Amino acid sequence: MATAAPDPAADPAANAISPGYARYALGLLLGVYVFNFIDRQILSILLENIREEIELSDTQLGFLGGIAFALFYTFAGIPIARWADRGSRRNIIAISVLIWSVMTAVTGAARSFPMLLLARIGVGVGEAGCSPPAHSLISDYFPAERRATALSIYALGIPIGGALGTLVGAWVGAWFGWRMAFVAVGLPGVLIALVVRMTLKEPVRGSQDAGQQVAAETTMEVLRFMARLKSFWHLAWAGALHAFVGYGAALFVPSFFARVHEMGLEERGSWLAGLGLIGTVGTYLGGWLADRLGPSDVRWYMWVPGIATLFGVPIAFGYYMAPDPYVALSVGVLAAIAGPMYLGPSFAMTQTLVKPHMRAMASAILLFILNLIGLGIGPWFVGFVSDQLAPTYGVESIRYALVSVVMVGNAWAGIHYLLAARTLKADLEIRNT
Repeated sequence: MATAAPDPAADPAANAISPGYARYALGLLLGVYVFNFIDRQILSILLENIREEIELSDTQLGFLGGIAFALFYTFAGIPIARWADRGSRRNIIAISVLIWSVMTAVTGAARSFPMLLLARIGVGVGEAGCSPPAHSLISDYFPAERRATALSIYALGIPIGGALGTLVGAWVGAWFGWRMAFVAVGLPGVLIALVVRMTLKEPVRGSQDAGQQVAAETTMEVLRFMARLKSFWHLAWAGALHAFVGYGAALFVPSFFARVHEMGLEERGSWLAGLGLIGTVGTYLGGWLADRLGPSDVRWYMWVPGIATLFGVPIAFGYYMAPDPYVALSVGVLAAIAGPMYLGPSFAMTQTLVKPHMRAMASAILLFILNLIGLGIGPWFVGFVSDQLAPTYGVESIRYALVSVVMVGNAWAGIHYLLAARTLKADLEIRNT
């Protein structure tokens, strides 16, 4: 183990951070994450417009929404996380917001598949610097017994940002074209980056974890430590499968309603944005339930997402196989609540399983696995399956691609959450050694 090192990013004033400021910081980071997912999700609602103008296949669309973004997002995340565990997390987030916002706006100028590809790579590199340092900051603003709730509030950026990206993309795209929609959601991020740089404080690392050793571990030391945590690897694989399902569905559900149910851009954008906002209930509920039940048995931090994920299997069948679009949307309310319940408990337990100076790196490792498998392969795989089924099922191919991937993925993920619970207590003891 390396010897303790001073924290060059720590603000001396952070020793007296008030509960009110902690709430402000969490709210600001939530705002950052909202813009993160606005810029990520807008591609989905505009896929049909982009496909028609640039003439792309579902496999190419899946590549743009998945591998092109995820490959650079995941591999850039590891070195950025090591920087965040030693340097200024605030500055990293501010720079990252600036990069992904500008590259989102640049997407509107793309005239070909290679140009779209390069723009999405730029967005991916920028967004790699968001969550690992944000998770680390939040873990230093809030104690362990409130961490799942705090990280669930941060994770509300996923459904809120996804909903706003869908809504703004649909309406701006319908009135002014898909190119202007990318510019409209990209440029405001420049202001957010400035607010982060000027107002976000760096708390002292480990300040919420009395008795925990704070040391500057090397990358290999962190990896060796985490290799011993069986529950983390089950948790990570469960999250990866959940992301595989979630990102694959998120990219192609607007196309599903356009092709199978013949919904126009504004209508499907409005309905799906509504479902996205309902997802805030499940995102918060997952963390709240875990923090509420966790003191009696820490395994609830894995049981809550496991049960919710398994519940999503029959929901998926009803959602995608419903013959009427409005019946499908009604079932989608349940999917919107159950689907994101894994986020808060998964992120919180990852932070709790490791030592303070490992947190950004631990988050990056989790996100590396989630996004390389989930975001990287999920959208591409759904598009690939849809293309393979198209000669037999025509426009219905997207329906059967989605229902098969979502049902199998959720069942598999739920089993891994339950397996993670079996070794969780023993792994928390490893952290204290």
